[in-house]
Amino acid sequence: MNDMSAVGSVASDAPIYSVSDLVIDLYAGNVSVRAVDGVTFSVRPRETLAVVGESGSGKTVMTLGPLGLLPEGVTVDMRGKAVSDGRDLLGMGARELSRMRGGRFGVVFQDPISALNPMKRVGPQLAAQARRLTGVSRAKAREAAIGLLRRAGIPDPEDRYNRYPHEMSGGMLQRAMIALALASKPQVLIADEPTTALDATVQAQIIELIRQLQREEGIAVVLITHDIGVVSTVADRVMVLYAGRIAEEGPAREVLTAPVHPYTIGLLGSVPDLRKPIGEPRQGIPGAPPDQSRLVPGCRFADRCPMVEPECRIHSPQLEQVPGADPMHRVACPPQLRAIRERADA
Repeated sequence: MNDMSAVGSVASDAPIYSVSDLVIDLYAGNVSVRAVDGVTFSVRPRETLAVVGESGSGKTVMTLGPLGLLPEGVTVDMRGKAVSDGRDLLGMGARELSRMRGGRFGVVFQDPISALNPMKRVGPQLAAQARRLTGVSRAKAREAAIGLLRRAGIPDPEDRYNRYPHEMSGGMLQRAMIALALASKPQVLIADEPTTALDATVQAQIIELIRQLQREEGIAVVLITHDIGVVSTVADRVMVLYAGRIAEEGPAREVLTAPVHPYTIGLLGSVPDLRKPIGEPRQGIPGAPPDQSRLVPGCRFADRCPMVEPECRIHSPQLEQVPGADPMHRVACPPQLRAIRERADA
């Protein structure tokens, strides 16, 4: 795990984006899935909130759903609130949401190829976004697009302006996507697994670019990732999702070094540790996540949990503050909370 001293300081400003009691149901044919179930979070200027969890935990649906960016062909029912600039995204129409995405929010997707038109050159796509947002002339939009490419760390931006997506490397394309997301000067950047398909060196460059832009612009970042190494480098706070619910949340420094929920412990235990002898097996999490189209009462991690008790299969655990920890460190695991209190009283 990377040096925890690299984690940025938490902003002290009021939240710039707040989600409360968010529930998202997805319907496809005769199947319905409770993808997100009662999630609440917020993010402040210059703060990075990392959302972690296995595939299917609800990370992407939770962050992209309120922005109207879920795939076509799936019926979506959302309840709760997602408030930015005093307005609730869940009550907006498609046109108003589009303006919010083009103004207050910027989005960097996991696969830049799918987000860029392969039949158009990269630079003109950026210029078109600049013209749409500012109404400037074609010449001014071209200058702005080249400036964005340069700011995103792309060498020889005048040449890259005229390249097609397939003519650029994955790292260059992801930088172009960051440039596109910054065209509107957003206040919140949603980064959905922005380094997954990149090698380690390019990953580090992309993460450092996001951190640099965050420092310069004061933007808030919501980072969706499964890479604990990335989390330890950039996150101020961590939210661990499991089957659509928050299992644990709190300051990154504390959650990553003193995890409480058995699921968080399992996630961290599955990360390769170069200090261990070669061939020594890694810890893992047995079993598989529950079928969210057939959810049962109780804790959703119960079937995979080494600390499961009979009550865990009856009552859904609520987030509670971890005794003796930072007030923001909360976990939804009564057995673990009880064990901590008992150790403190002993």
